[in-house]
Amino acid sequence: MLYLVALLLHCLPLAMGQYDICKSWVTTDDGPSWEFYACQPKAMRMKDYVTVRVDPAGITCGDPPERFCTHENPYLCSDECDASNPDLAHPPKLMFDSEDEGLATYWQSVTWRRYPEPLLANITLSWNKSIELTDDIVITFEYGRPTIMMLEKSLDNGRTWHPYQYYADDCMEAFSMPARRVRDLSTTSANRVLCTEEYSRWAGSKKEKTVRFEVRDRFAIFAGPDLKNMDNLYTRLESAKGLKDFFTVTDLRMRLLRPALGGTYVQRENLYKYFYAVSNIEVTGRCKCNLHANLCTFKEGSLQCECEHNTTGQDCGKCKKNFRSRSWRAGSYLPLPNGSPNACAAAGSAFGTYERRQRVTTAKSTTTKTTTAKTTTTSTPLPATTTQPASIIRPASEFTASVPVRATQKKTAVQHPPNTAALGPKPKPLDPPENIRAALKSKAGRTAHSAGKRHGKKPASSKSSKLIRLEPDSGPVAPIETYKDCECYGHSNRCSYIDFLNVVTCVSCKHNTRGQHCQHCRLGFYRNSSAELDDENVCIECNCNQIGSMHDRCNETGYCECKEGATGPKCDDCLPNYYWRQGCFPNVCDDELLLCQNGGTCYQNQRCVCPVGFKGVLCQQSRCEADKKDCNGGPSMHGSLGTILLGVLALQLRGWVDL
Repeated sequence: MLYLVALLLHCLPLAMGQYDICKSWVTTDDGPSWEFYACQPKAMRMKDYVTVRVDPAGITCGDPPERFCTHENPYLCSDECDASNPDLAHPPKLMFDSEDEGLATYWQSVTWRRYPEPLLANITLSWNKSIELTDDIVITFEYGRPTIMMLEKSLDNGRTWHPYQYYADDCMEAFSMPARRVRDLSTTSANRVLCTEEYSRWAGSKKEKTVRFEVRDRFAIFAGPDLKNMDNLYTRLESAKGLKDFFTVTDLRMRLLRPALGGTYVQRENLYKYFYAVSNIEVTGRCKCNLHANLCTFKEGSLQCECEHNTTGQDCGKCKKNFRSRSWRAGSYLPLPNGSPNACAAAGSAFGTYERRQRVTTAKSTTTKTTTAKTTTTSTPLPATTTQPASIIRPASEFTASVPVRATQKKTAVQHPPNTAALGPKPKPLDPPENIRAALKSKAGRTAHSAGKRHGKKPASSKSSKLIRLEPDSGPVAPIETYKDCECYGHSNRCSYIDFLNVVTCVSCKHNTRGQHCQHCRLGFYRNSSAELDDENVCIECNCNQIGSMHDRCNETGYCECKEGATGPKCDDCLPNYYWRQGCFPNVCDDELLLCQNGGTCYQNQRCVCPVGFKGVLCQQSRCEADKKDCNGGPSMHGSLGTILLGVLALQLRGWVDL
């Protein structure tokens, strides 16, 4: 009985989870000793511990105040960015805040007020710590996703950068690369850097907001679609060269190279609808502790592994003093399922002998008798993820420097604003890579040429197209004139005169309203028929089911537009003869029209469970062929067996006759 209790206590840490226990105190015939295991921290939201930097200086809107438009209403420029007004400011910290009651808060860049100069911006996320990605990176854009952007990574705290993924509406034109999809990669190319067109083309719907770096799809190449075969993934992370480092970063950088164009060419007469706006960045991962820690805490402004196995350092990357009898080694996921701790040991310590014996014992699958066993684990529950301290998000004042006023200059090549994203005393210019710069330069010339044709102008030569500039927009935008007593139904107290349309329009409508007088609801909301126009609750969120609906918009009664087979106000139910399985699919079988035959039973309208001897969608086919050779226990089997026996008997009789 005591032996069974000891065995249970010994195995308990291993049963609690994979790679979440670092060590256990056990007592064997040789005395008490620590038993070590490879271990790692749990995954968490890494955006709660990030510092953010936006470059170049002055790229954040609001200083000076600026009006901007949307692609839905390109000439009704009823929104404003003003860094001096908290209600109208869009600092970088809004990319990481919590958004209450469906109200999107976002960082926003200046508008594209110069042409053909590209509108370039860098967003750099730094952790001052190596982290391992465990889920997709998801970037949410408001007012349209960029048509060209890059995601870069650093493994040395921003000293050097490497491309992670390219995004473009035309990969070949933008980066001279063919478009590829992550799900088409193989086990030998899972860490390939590719260009995708999946997130850059204009879809005309506000639902299309996110840009992803697909970590899970790359994991699925080894672990299967549902990531159930994690052992295979861990094995590949150890054996495939460079695969583990591919999912490791210290910094991430988004290089925004061209904003959303609304599915058209660049309209030079209205550049106030071209800008970048990022409402959220999700990064999920774990601290890299080299499999020597199961806890990672936030100390003195940075993440720190709580090292075990006699290791130390921010990443547990070296042995403690007096435990350096052998060279430091990272832990290993292999052999499965517990891995190898590769712990540091003191000279002549009992642990070194114990670990070697443990590995030999595991390899031979032998059992060591124990008299008593006392198991204690050193792991403690991870603290609940908390909101990022204010000190780690850089204040808005660092990002809202004044937009420099530059005189119009003749130039024969596209110029780019300065870049301060690179760390160090001397910032490098914000130039795209050579292939990107050439593509942008070529695109600018062609865009200017096509714009002239659409407005009835003669096409300019290639040389002159490079010199096209909008003189009135070469400086900051004039301050917005505001008026009192605006007719905005109480949803705004600011309005502005738009000379192009000769109208006075409300500015920065609140309560999810929009329009010249804030009389309409934003996309994704509908009018509350029981509320007056001046009620704060006049607009109600559609809440369309993302799987069953075509988009997140609804009609004036709140009904969403459903996909085939879906029904209900929010498209979260299925029509008759359809079943729900992450969407509505036609019934394979039912109890009325699509009946299972030959005694088959319908399972959840998805398939017929056929009795022995029948197959087919509705069990309508017999497994036996015409001659019944495949029928188990049928006459043909007995006949064939009898024929064989008669043949053998005939041969034996013939042998006797010959004798």
